[in-house]
Amino acid sequence: MLKIDVFNHLLPIKFVERMNEINPNMPNIVKRMRNIPSLTDMDLRLRQLEEFGDDYRQIVSMAMPPTEMIGTPEDSAELCRIANDGMAKIVEMDDRFLGFIAAVPMDNEEAIAPEIDHAINDLGARGVQVFTNVNGKALDQPQFLPLFERMAHHDLPIWVHPTRVATHPDYIGEERSWYEIWWTFGWPYETSAMMARLIYSGLMDKFPNLKVITHHMGGNTPFHAGRVGPGNDQLGARTSDYDLVGIREGLKKRPLDYFKMFYGDTCTFGSLGALICGMEFFGADHIVFASDSPFDPEKGPGYIRETMRLIDSWDISDTDRQKIYQDNAVRLMKLDI
Repeated sequence: MLKIDVFNHLLPIKFVERMNEINPNMPNIVKRMRNIPSLTDMDLRLRQLEEFGDDYRQIVSMAMPPTEMIGTPEDSAELCRIANDGMAKIVEMDDRFLGFIAAVPMDNEEAIAPEIDHAINDLGARGVQVFTNVNGKALDQPQFLPLFERMAHHDLPIWVHPTRVATHPDYIGEERSWYEIWWTFGWPYETSAMMARLIYSGLMDKFPNLKVITHHMGGNTPFHAGRVGPGNDQLGARTSDYDLVGIREGLKKRPLDYFKMFYGDTCTFGSLGALICGMEFFGADHIVFASDSPFDPEKGPGYIRETMRLIDSWDISDTDRQKIYQDNAVRLMKLDI
């Protein structure tokens, strides 16, 4: 059994150089990226991975920020091409990099499908990563339809990473979020809101075989199973200014059934309770192993070690453990191992 860690982040050097040329004054989150050496130093990254043995593998993806936050739509298309070419070369470096997830220029409608096809067909990407919103726009907007069309065609997963910035206030009347609430509670909310928008917009009916992996075990959703279940069976009962009953009745399934179509990952920053809640909600067939390396206090191995400790000690069957560590990833990404 391999332990396939499907959500790890890096930044190819050429991408960083071009990003700094385009926009040298990025938000504070980029400052954090620059203080984590193993985001860009792959020799250091590989040395860190030696601790976890020959059965550990990483699927790598780009770290924040989304390319649409950096410059123009044309810049975004250029940066995604640099990022994907760079990640493909990194995967060729060592067998411990089992594959990569492509970056997508979501603010450039004409470039979405060509970049997805290039990354998958030419470079061997095993899926794509997008974010829960595109400069504040929900993923169910018409201009993002090429993403879902191409990924349904390729039958490979979409990884959705939460994003919200400190300038997004927590309360009306304030100009910013305080105490990093935008991250602690804002990111899980973003994930759940994204799931709801894909469901109620009809995208999950339009593309019934779509595979969407939600970072951090589905955000708030598993904990609120009662709200998305019996609560959303009454969708529209609390709203009088537009017709939600008609939207609910137009769906082919219960809202809860759509939410369970998504996948969750094990990146819970050491919370066994979150894993248990996610298992209850998604089931073992819809959970994948992910650590979110290298964003732990050790800047690399900490979350890997802690997540594996939780999974190894978790009171689940060996069959379910193998699904989470290996089998689901192999099936979703069509890996040849």
